[in-house]
Amino acid sequence: MSAVFITATGTDIGKTFVTAGLIRHIAESGGAIAAIKPIVSGFDPDAWHTSDPAVLLAALGRPVALVEVEAISPWRFKAPLSPDMASRREGRLIVFPDVVEFCRKSIAANRGVLLIEGVGGVMVPLDDRRTVLDLMSVLRIPVVLVTGSYVGTISHTLTALEIMARRNLDLAAVVVSESKESAASLEDTVAAIARFADAIDVIALPRLSPGASNHAAFACLAELIG
Repeated sequence: MSAVFITATGTDIGKTFVTAGLIRHIAESGGAIAAIKPIVSGFDPDAWHTSDPAVLLAALGRPVALVEVEAISPWRFKAPLSPDMASRREGRLIVFPDVVEFCRKSIAANRGVLLIEGVGGVMVPLDDRRTVLDLMSVLRIPVVLVTGSYVGTISHTLTALEIMARRNLDLAAVVVSESKESAASLEDTVAAIARFADAIDVIALPRLSPGASNHAAFACLAELIG
């Protein structure tokens, strides 16, 4: 069993889109694939069928049912805030060791590849002392960093790469998911990040019209995560 952590430079960048696309590609190629998203904020109990966990379940071909959502995302909070703020608002704080244990048990219980989708960006707080970076550091599994092509993303991406390098994390790839109406082109953004990313592969993920496929990009990413 291998596992990969999918993180990002911020929220609403495209983690779930990338995770779901990778799930579909691996499944269509005949590989065994599973996914979890342990922590979700901005989760509307009245619209759970449109939530990120529901998107992952649909990609996995599993029933899109609330009980299935609860199984892959045990920590769900309604407020669209950082997990520490959202959990405090509901009076049920996140116990960091419990999140680590859930991830480790999920890794041990699955065959093939397990994708663990993070919440928010690399440095989003989970409690008063720990961030997503701390979770990745404890799990010690390869990481895919998802970023956008918006103006400012180069600084955000290189900052994230620097802080993860300080923790000696294994960066499998950077995926640049094309942002809407950016003044910077996807190609120029990828090239700029690649110049500073040492030997890390940087993959362009263009925004396509409905029905089009990013097969080549996901094939490359699947190969990189092994």
